[in-house]
Amino acid sequence: MRLAPKKLIDLDRTLDWSADDQRTVDYLRALAADAVQKVGNGHPGTAMSLAPAAYLLFNKIMTHDPKDPQWLGRDRFVLSAGHSSLTLYSQLFLCGYPLSMDDLKSFRTLGSLAPGHPEFGHTVGVETTTGPLGQGLATAVGMAMSERFEAGLFPQSPFAHRVWVIASDGDLQEGISGEASSLAGTQKLGHLNVIWDDNRISIEGDTQVAFTEDVSNRYRAYGWDVHEVDMAANGDVDITALHAAMVAAANTAGAPSFIRMRTTIAWPAPHARGTAKSHGSALGEVEVAALKQELGLDPQESFAFDPALVDRVRAALGERTAHARKNWDADLATWRKEQAPAAALLDRLVAKELPADLASHLPTYAAGGATSTRKASGQVLNALALQLPEMWGGSADLAESNLTWIDGSPSFLPYFSDTSSPYGRNIHFGIREHAMGAALNGIALDGLTKPFGGTFLVFSDYMRGSVRLAAFMQTDVTYVWSHDSIGLGEDGPTHQPVEHLWSLRAIPGLSVVRPADAKETAAAWVENVQRGVPVGLILSRQDLPHLDQEYSQIAAGVARGGYILASDPDPKVIIIATGSEVSVALAARETLNSEGVQVQVVSMPCIEWFDQQSQAYRDQVLPPHITARVAVEAGATLGWYRFVGTSGEVVGLDHFGASASAPVLFTEFGITPVAVVAAALRAIEK
Repeated sequence: MRLAPKKLIDLDRTLDWSADDQRTVDYLRALAADAVQKVGNGHPGTAMSLAPAAYLLFNKIMTHDPKDPQWLGRDRFVLSAGHSSLTLYSQLFLCGYPLSMDDLKSFRTLGSLAPGHPEFGHTVGVETTTGPLGQGLATAVGMAMSERFEAGLFPQSPFAHRVWVIASDGDLQEGISGEASSLAGTQKLGHLNVIWDDNRISIEGDTQVAFTEDVSNRYRAYGWDVHEVDMAANGDVDITALHAAMVAAANTAGAPSFIRMRTTIAWPAPHARGTAKSHGSALGEVEVAALKQELGLDPQESFAFDPALVDRVRAALGERTAHARKNWDADLATWRKEQAPAAALLDRLVAKELPADLASHLPTYAAGGATSTRKASGQVLNALALQLPEMWGGSADLAESNLTWIDGSPSFLPYFSDTSSPYGRNIHFGIREHAMGAALNGIALDGLTKPFGGTFLVFSDYMRGSVRLAAFMQTDVTYVWSHDSIGLGEDGPTHQPVEHLWSLRAIPGLSVVRPADAKETAAAWVENVQRGVPVGLILSRQDLPHLDQEYSQIAAGVARGGYILASDPDPKVIIIATGSEVSVALAARETLNSEGVQVQVVSMPCIEWFDQQSQAYRDQVLPPHITARVAVEAGATLGWYRFVGTSGEVVGLDHFGASASAPVLFTEFGITPVAVVAAALRAIEK
């Protein structure tokens, strides 16, 4: 059973809102207007209206430590409304994170620590990159899943943190947020709290032109605990009611919490308040001055903030944090004594270390056999999972096809059946590829575990936005994308990926690995786990013959992205292949050899890893003087010309597939040894 979480906030606690608090919010609102006005572009209105809510959250509710931004015991904050980045930056500045007033003055300029949207790894205190709407909320679902999983990985541990999200109208209109919120309700993620800024304004005006459903009841239908906070009589945020809702949400254990918070965008600017113009444009000097007059500030002074007031705010936060840290550290020390094996695991994960003998537990694959790479992937995944309790994941309702199931572990589900556990290692994401991708990012960003998620390669399109952010943030996520080509057969062209490999390879920072057989698959998994960066494993449905080479040779080659698999003395042509087409290339070599043509066959499972090698190594694998080259891959051809040059040939597929068996399709579309031989002879003739 899930342990009841410690109450982070006393339900009887009353709001302490002083003149200092109100004055601080006044400065924050003026600061948002000044920062956008200085650069001439941005989103001032939301940052102005959200100032009291963000201040309340950071200074009265959340547990965090500006002096130790990576403290394991901290709550996580996600600004899903990333366009309102000043909402976050101003709090980081105010609380004492390493973000200065000068950084705010350089908002949205080159090299600034305050870029247009929050970027993970760029600005200390930013937990995830946000901006593409809906991504932040969906990523936060993964963070909350991770928090619960860690409660099982580290039993009785003191870090039962909460995840807080501020989301906009736009976030809730994006489909990914619906996918993720539905999943969060099913999972009963009680440590997830979302505050919806219901200001009813977007770029095109009143959101009622496109967004009319009863959102609160939608979230009730998802299984969330819902609270409603209307505006105060003057049109500002009702701080007392909002505080009560936050306290109630923070003490809800059995469901995620959703707070509908009505606001007036750009409050209290006299003319810009409640207007669409204030959403994405500077207010103008006249309106900024009028805003400051409304707030009782000097209209002639920009980026003003009473230093003594900042000191008092930071001191109050420091006192609250010190109390929380003292209790947490004491609990952690006691836990370490009582849970020594779990504490040792925690230390290994914090240090980002792996067991030394990881590869020694892998399954072996004898020459002469044949295994689909999806099947090999499932076998290797289970072997690694025995050594790495931090590995967990699932698929978008395709576990039996992707083979992404960890044997012997229950489903990650709260009290659903005898085969489920709130701490299980197998996640049922449902048919929600995009939410799965974002949740995987959230799990990885939470910091300690290694998540994976699977679907068919063709459906990577549905999760591309999340994959792009994974590459941008370099999260430790593994995508298991099976059914990699026309080789999946009778399901037909709707399920047969053609353009997907090069589309994914076009994403900077994503490693796309298409192994040729079971041995390359094992090596790819090990290399992937060791690198700790986003990797897409592209796997076959059909059986592929095992390579004759020893695993150690193959593993060394896979780690370098491309390697010489077979070569004749003084080769006249190079054949480059990936995945199922490597066996096609080897068969073509035999035919060419019989005709007196020397061949070098290169397996290129990962172009990104190959590009990271030295020029000397790349020239060894692809000697520049051999210009007769052929690339063969059952997909789009456009990217291979970088490797084969103007005199080379590419055997591939630049059109959609068809519904038939894999052997029939490969023959029909000319991805055969015969076609590769003909292409090699043409390349030599050129």
